Amino acid sequence: MSDAEITYTEPGDLAKVREFIRTGAARLGLPDHRAELLTLAVSELATNTLQHTAGGGVVRLHADNGRIICDVIDGGPVRVLGRTMPAADALRGRGLAIVERICDEVGVDSAEDGTRVRLFLDLESPN
Repeated sequence: MSDAEITYTEPGDLAKVREFIRTGAARLGLPDHRAELLTLAVSELATNTLQHTAGGGVVRLHADNGRIICDVIDGGPVRVLGRTMPAADALRGRGLAIVERICDEVGVDSAEDGTRVRLFLDLESPN
């Protein structure tokens, strides 16, 4: 299936991004509870984009080989994976740690149009 795509540039766009992921993931066959996890992960990343970079970002969604693949692309630096969860009283720093824990796989690399965080969720999960 070809990529579906949405751009975001301001906080008011986040609701549209969440709906795009929720409905797109369901259309591609991801069970509702897993679509909610993907929606949360993308919302965390898009929020980080708006807080820490200029210019907004792009979200692309497609299915391939039994997996949902979602790219969140922005102009920020490459993120470091493998973060520990911050202490309960920490004010910040949970976004990427949460993303890594709720997705089946997460990768980060430089893309033609910025930095890409690629999220994978299997269509069929043992959970």
